Amino acid sequence: MTAITRDEILDFLYKENRLLDDRQFEEWLDCYREDAEYWMPAWDVDDSLTQDPHNEISLIYYPNRAGLEDRVFRIRTERSSATSIPDPRTGHNLTNLEILRRRENEVDVRYNWINYYFRYNITDHYFGTTWVTLDVSGDEPKIAKKKIVLKNDYIHHVVDIYQL
Repeated sequence: MTAITRDEILDFLYKENRLLDDRQFEEWLDCYREDAEYWMPAWDVDDSLTQDPHNEISLIYYPNRAGLEDRVFRIRTERSSATSIPDPRTGHNLTNLEILRRRENEVDVRYNWINYYFRYNITDHYFGTTWVTLDVSGDEPKIAKKKIVLKNDYIHHVVDIYQL
């Protein structure tokens, strides 16, 4: 897949979003490498993004897929503070995909997104920009690194993976 096309990248990202919308979290995890970093930095008091997930606050940070697996376990067992009955409904949309850099087995992309989230008869929306490094060395792409910038970070409840 080292010669992955823009359409193939979009198809993969659409699939990842669909799996979240359909609450197929176990299949969604298959989109990630075992060592995949998943990071959503926070906005600091100066309206700048935090830069170091190890020394500054993050909204979400997992250094590898095991953290995502734990999130899915908590969602499935209702041990997540962000999830309770009824299950929320989401609708992910992505746009403005740019291929930033190609290397032998990796591709860096950036895209904007919006997600609609419905629960308790209220519809919220989240929007932002995501940077992804795709590992294209295998038969299907895998996410090696994901950085999510949530641009409407003044929200009235806890944010979880399916909202981004």
